Amino acid sequence: MKTGIKGIRRVSAVAITAGAVLTAGAFAAPAQAATLPTPTITAAGGFVMNNGTGKSLFTKAADTRRSTGSTTKIMTARVVLGQPNLNLDSKVTVQKAYSDYIVNNNWASSARLIVGDKVSVRQLLYGLMLPSGCDAAYALADKFGSGSTRDARVKSFISKMNATAKSLGLTNTHFDSFDGIGHGSNYSTPRDLTKLASNAMKYSTFRTVVGTKSTKQKVTTKSGGYRYMTWDNTNTLLGSYAGTIGVKTGSGPEAKYCLVFAATRNGKTVIGAVLASSSVPNRTADAKKLLDYGFKK
Repeated sequence: MKTGIKGIRRVSAVAITAGAVLTAGAFAAPAQAATLPTPTITAAGGFVMNNGTGKSLFTKAADTRRSTGSTTKIMTARVVLGQPNLNLDSKVTVQKAYSDYIVNNNWASSARLIVGDKVSVRQLLYGLMLPSGCDAAYALADKFGSGSTRDARVKSFISKMNATAKSLGLTNTHFDSFDGIGHGSNYSTPRDLTKLASNAMKYSTFRTVVGTKSTKQKVTTKSGGYRYMTWDNTNTLLGSYAGTIGVKTGSGPEAKYCLVFAATRNGKTVIGAVLASSSVPNRTADAKKLLDYGFKK
């Protein structure tokens, strides 16, 4: 039996190929082993997911119940937009009760609605989500709740908020207010708020409103004339973080500083929330870190 030159060449070729694979593997291993460092945030809780797939990308106390501040208004808007046969151009007359509510609540942010003005539902949504108007929230709750008295209508509207939370599977969420100025039982979690925002973003009107940096709206006055209302969005991610599409800020003595955020880059939408951050700049910085991380995951 003879091996021959051809046999030797074949063996040598196999040895060289195997060596090349081992060498390539040795160089490739470090790149495969490299992991993306998890960001550190100042917020007590945070959650981020891929909005397209629902895949969780970051969690920090994501299911711990906390006060939500004005991020509650995402649900306020969602309940309004979910009404059957909704007419966004129907008019609401601003009542003295709405402005009195602002005066009587120190933490109430205002859309500066003026008593007697006739404002459309669409305009109230801008007043609700951009300057975070608690007066706009009150007006919407009064308009879309059921009952013969204002108190009954507000109570009914808050019930609709809780029913919607249940229908969306938000098991760690409960509302006792239409605007986030709670009475001991207004809470959610970063995960639940993210899921809520993701659902609300399915409504084109919601996407348009929360993606607007500033708006000037013409409203009808009590005397039949008109005035312009200018509202700026409290979400500073708009204009400072490329691809931002929304959604809502929140704050309060118990809630501290909250932000529900979303951005789209290269066809990928990342959405999330931070609760109980330590300041306005820090909640924004937290959100940017988590967005950066989400886009890399």
